[in-house]
Amino acid sequence: MQIEAKNICFSYGKGKPVLDKVSFTLHSGERTALIGPSGCGKSTLARILAGYLTPHSGEVLLDGKPLPAEGYCPVQLIYQHPEKAVNPRRKMGKTLFEGWEPDDPFLSKMGIEKPWLERYPRELSGGEIQRFCIARALGPETRFIIADEMSTMLDVITQAQIWNAMLDIVTRRNLGLFVITHNPYLAEKIGALILPFTACCTRQRV
Repeated sequence: MQIEAKNICFSYGKGKPVLDKVSFTLHSGERTALIGPSGCGKSTLARILAGYLTPHSGEVLLDGKPLPAEGYCPVQLIYQHPEKAVNPRRKMGKTLFEGWEPDDPFLSKMGIEKPWLERYPRELSGGEIQRFCIARALGPETRFIIADEMSTMLDVITQAQIWNAMLDIVTRRNLGLFVITHNPYLAEKIGALILPFTACCTRQRV
């Protein structure tokens, strides 16, 4: 399976293009890290790849077909700020199980304690919420993970725990992993192909 971005162009309003003819392909089992400065369009590209934004021109194809408009999307996005990805009025168990219902061994592997299922986001730390967001993204139908600075806001120990759990699952299930980061060391540590991302990605073929 593969996900392909073809000549993606995007701008906010009438401003300067954020993405200009960006093209690349990611196959199942591949790990790719996109590295670039703030404001160059990395997060915008991540949202387009996962179907949250529609490009002004170009397209995203999954095995040659458009991303599904309904139901569970095989391309899942994990945000940098987990508290923005959950409903503050819903208990974490309900948020997690809206996509799929992982078993106890999976929850344990992700470091999720069962009492947390009955708590609201305000009752958990950022690292604890992010564990839920990652678990939610790793449903059985997921084929590609887009990780947008997913561990930047976490302490070093939590970062290591989360990445170790994530990489083990990605490897066993042969998932494609697209990592957006400012940290070349992280990209090297997870064994990803490093791609520089130039400002506004002008005619950038990734």
